[in-house]
Amino acid sequence: MLPGLGAGTLQETIREYANWWWSDPGRNQSGRLDLRKATTNIVAECLRRLGFEDGDAARSIANHYRDLRDESAKPYDGAIETIEWFRSQGFLLGLMTNGAGPAQHAKIERFGLAAYFEHVVIEGELGVGKPHPRVFETLLSGLDVGPDQTWAVGDNLEADVRGAMRVGLHGVWVDRQGKGLEDRPGETPDRVIRELRDLMSI
Repeated sequence: MLPGLGAGTLQETIREYANWWWSDPGRNQSGRLDLRKATTNIVAECLRRLGFEDGDAARSIANHYRDLRDESAKPYDGAIETIEWFRSQGFLLGLMTNGAGPAQHAKIERFGLAAYFEHVVIEGELGVGKPHPRVFETLLSGLDVGPDQTWAVGDNLEADVRGAMRVGLHGVWVDRQGKGLEDRPGETPDRVIRELRDLMSI
């Protein structure tokens, strides 16, 4: 830790600034394509606000954080079980994910996901990310299905679900935290579930 700077002070400053930084759609899009650079920039700005100009410390903190995030990443409970069930029922499955191509392919390989999906669309390779219509249209084309035959499932209400619904897909929102739709005006998903296992009983 930097001299005279408590861990709690830095963490709180980063949390507050990062929430603001990621809330902007433009910064969010550019940042998720290079998470380590974005995180380094966020940490560097927070250190500056606290009176420290130390690029090496910012990079070290950011890389340590990203390493921990990568190491702790794992599929949500019930995700593989649910995917395997859909495969056993004969459904075609596609995967859409925002982020950089190499990083997302690393996750797909790490968890052995490629075999479950007929088509994969990655933001860093397509050039646009969810909720851009081209993401969903590219997936539909890859699966050779129409939007009315297709359900999009995701935990990001705007990017995953409403983006899909705007091009005619059915939308399922995974409301993991039970926030509900009362304070979220806009297109209403066709289904709201709490966890992926719930898809097997829809």
